[in-house]
Amino acid sequence: MILSTAFSLGVSLLGQATSAEAPSPPAIESPSRTAPAQSPIAELNTGPRTRLRGNWVGRQPVSPSLKIVVMAGHADSQGMHGSGTPGAAVDQRGEAPMDPRMRDELFWNRKVRDAVVALSKQKGLNIIGYDPGALSIAKASDPRTNWSVARRLSRQGNYILEIHFDAYSPHGYGSGLIPALNRNLNRVDESLALSFGRFPRLFRGGLGGPRRGISILEIGMLEGILEANLRNPKTREATIQAIALQVTDALMLGVRGKTSSNPPPGVVDNAPLTSNPQTNSEVE
Repeated sequence: MILSTAFSLGVSLLGQATSAEAPSPPAIESPSRTAPAQSPIAELNTGPRTRLRGNWVGRQPVSPSLKIVVMAGHADSQGMHGSGTPGAAVDQRGEAPMDPRMRDELFWNRKVRDAVVALSKQKGLNIIGYDPGALSIAKASDPRTNWSVARRLSRQGNYILEIHFDAYSPHGYGSGLIPALNRNLNRVDESLALSFGRFPRLFRGGLGGPRRGISILEIGMLEGILEANLRNPKTREATIQAIALQVTDALMLGVRGKTSSNPPPGVVDNAPLTSNPQTNSEVE
């Protein structure tokens, strides 16, 4: 009963307050009345796809009413081990973080999460966003964390998608999907992989998020043109919306079963299902 109550308090749609964690966000988060007019981007450039070979394919059809839950990666681990990449601008060039309360990756993860949910709702998908309501939660088993919520909702048959940006080179791998490990792979997994790339299902031995039902989507390495377009106030919103559109289109194709049921040459789903509840953030 206690866990159930805590869970109901923790799960919310987008916009859950986090003011108890830190002072109000800096001016860069202010409404567009103080920001320059947005300029379109010539073409979305998320950088290279991962070169790691993903030997899997998602064949399982899904219901047209499939509920999709979108999370921001590292949303509850700021100031802790596993808090996400600062990005090349901060780490290599010494630029100020977008929000001093969090790593730049989380800043952009949250922006993309919100945009994907808003756009997908407009297009008729059954989708919500989740925010844990705290930037730092020490225990992975806390009922508010992404992992705890994902494990519960995944068991109910929901599709859990966690948005990430990969580390800058040479540390990152590029864009791609790391699919869930606790269920059969489906057409939504396949559609996202066709659009962004395909990581091995057992990447780094099997991450903690996928073991709990999360499909991790790496948008791209946080560097170069992608990071520059995100940081530039003139192209920021257009870039976020372009990313959201690519994600939304992939989700729609997967839900509607319009992805190919045949794997690319040499691709097979060879990873076993697992319910290993490990919580080591290095193997998340």
